[in-house]
Amino acid sequence: MIRIGVIIVCHNIENNINTDLFVKNLNQAKNLELCFVNNASKDNTYQILKEIKELSKIDFSILDIKRNKSDISAVRSGSRFMFNQFNLNHIGYVSTKVLNKKEYGICGLIKHIRINQNFILRYSKELKERSKIKQTMFQTVFSIKDYLDKLNNTN
Repeated sequence: MIRIGVIIVCHNIENNINTDLFVKNLNQAKNLELCFVNNASKDNTYQILKEIKELSKIDFSILDIKRNKSDISAVRSGSRFMFNQFNLNHIGYVSTKVLNKKEYGICGLIKHIRINQNFILRYSKELKERSKIKQTMFQTVFSIKDYLDKLNNTN
């Protein structure tokens, strides 16, 4: 099975994290390389992510950005880290700003990605095949939100 990298940009989501549910969903995630980018949260988001990392059987990365950046800049930071640390051909991203508007939230996102991993991989491959030019490292990173929107429109 091919591993997929997922960058999740977090900002002040402390109140949206159910630690037990989060750990449960993480522990079931196979073939995913997760990177949480804490984008200058003013609450305890970063501490909660570190706590979850200790409780989880699945290892994941946490980047802590001290000064608030745009989501695109935070994704670039996560992408740079993922490309340097792991050998991944498929890296997607999502911002928790998007998650707060969706029904599944941060805990449900992990479950949704885990369950739909093959479909997300297929979506990433489709995007690469449609590209007429050779893409740079950052151009190959795809939006999981776009995939979720596409999935919701087909249901």
